[in-house]
Amino acid sequence: MELLVRYLDRSNSNSSASTQDLIKEESLRDDLKYYFMSPCEKYRARRHLPWKLVVQILKIVMITTQLILFGLSNQLVVSYKEENMMALKNLFLKDYSGVDEDDYCVAVYTQQSVYDSLFYVLDQYSQLGRISVSPLSYGEDEGDNLLPLIICKDYYKRGSVDPPDEAYDIDAQLETVCMSHDPKTANQWKTQNASFFDLDFYRLVDMKITFQLNGINLQTVRSRELPDCYSFYITITFDNQCHSGKVKIFLDIDAQSCACQDWKISGTAQKNTHYLLVFDGFVIVVCFTSAVLCTRSIILAVRLLQRFSRFFHEKYNRKVCKDDQNEFLYGWYVLVIVSDLLAIIGSILKMEIQAKSLTNYDVCSIFLGTSTLMVWVGVIRYLGYFEKYNVLILTMKAAFPKVLRFCCCAGMIYLGYTFCGWIVLGPYHEKFEGLSRVAECLFSLLNGDDMFITFAQLKDKNTLVWLFSRAYLYSFISLFIYMVLSLFIALITDSYETIKRFQKDGFPLTDLQKFVREHKDFPVAEESSQTDVHIRYSVLCCCQRVPESDDVVLIS
Repeated sequence: MELLVRYLDRSNSNSSASTQDLIKEESLRDDLKYYFMSPCEKYRARRHLPWKLVVQILKIVMITTQLILFGLSNQLVVSYKEENMMALKNLFLKDYSGVDEDDYCVAVYTQQSVYDSLFYVLDQYSQLGRISVSPLSYGEDEGDNLLPLIICKDYYKRGSVDPPDEAYDIDAQLETVCMSHDPKTANQWKTQNASFFDLDFYRLVDMKITFQLNGINLQTVRSRELPDCYSFYITITFDNQCHSGKVKIFLDIDAQSCACQDWKISGTAQKNTHYLLVFDGFVIVVCFTSAVLCTRSIILAVRLLQRFSRFFHEKYNRKVCKDDQNEFLYGWYVLVIVSDLLAIIGSILKMEIQAKSLTNYDVCSIFLGTSTLMVWVGVIRYLGYFEKYNVLILTMKAAFPKVLRFCCCAGMIYLGYTFCGWIVLGPYHEKFEGLSRVAECLFSLLNGDDMFITFAQLKDKNTLVWLFSRAYLYSFISLFIYMVLSLFIALITDSYETIKRFQKDGFPLTDLQKFVREHKDFPVAEESSQTDVHIRYSVLCCCQRVPESDDVVLIS
């Protein structure tokens, strides 16, 4: 009798443990199924509202609207700076045609032309208030005193040149001589400083004229924004470094905006600013909510991966394949979190700019532009729930590693052509004068742009270089257009055909998918050395995944 009782107790205990294991397994399977469902499927399964989807849609609309508003405001700033640049060139550069010559504004070739251009700058500066149609004024210091115009000449410390005898005596050390002028004493500049303006051209390296002007961007009033005050730091350079008989004249402007100290405006500009600040604050709240929800999803995914790993180890004495582990580490969530952080930082900077506490538009543009780019790229995740779009997404995922490796190999050849073209053709072709220009020229040729112009613009003064240029250009175009581009397209086409074939015949199932779909054919690793277990695990993963050449992500 006692033996019967012990047997029944042992049977009940085993049955209870088996039932608990079965419940645990089914619970894990249900959680995995739910994790890989689309937002709509999750709602139908458990009636949970897809908060992340709602927040992402709202965020896309708000961030895009914010970017458009900031872009329109930034366009006004850019147009104001560009038009001021053009106006100042026409004001201070004698005989300026309205178009820069190469990288400089104007070039002069006689001594008299240099003097005329120099005195023209001084005369125009002295009568700025009478000739400029823009609200420009002379710069002032903290004591409301006018800032002077400064002229500096850089000379060789000692110089003696005798071309007929092919002799020279040069001290390469430079010395700088400067003088300043107050706008109120303009009529005395030339008479009191005649010796300063007596230029030794054979020693003169360059001459720089610097001064500051102030202006106000009033056009923003039309867009119901508060105007910005600007300080223009202007430098006019007479460049004689080559001593080639050609003096290049440059005009450079460094425009810095700041909040106006004393202003008064009537209308709706101030109210509009308050509305924009509230909108930007709401964008920050939405982005913060999105980041919190995605962070929570990542934490839950890691916990679910740990549960699945423990279960596999306990029941089958195996580790989860690395590709299956990557299915839990969802890259889209990381992308969304990064875009949220960038959007929050960009919105804060935009609010500072809107409140006139900050004036750096460029940094704000980088943050807002990058965040908007990432937000729209993140939309691809939701398109992946549709079968026709999912084909394209899986193709990009499958082709990306192969394309990246291929680009690394092709890039080595591309760099070789870049360096070769720069050193050989640079002195004879304007498109090959600098490394960046060579790379841009070759990329244009790669896409079939400006081919004939590139051939025709080469100066044929040197027959050997001309012949080399033909061999260089023909080989590059033939190699990259007919071979490299064709192989590039073939890689993507091969991945696309592989995905289409798998969609038709069925994708090979991974361990994770077999478990979710309740397949029972998991081979259990025997109790043996760790090396044997590792070998079994590696072979199994390789057999059940698509081969590397056709590697795809099976769970979208």
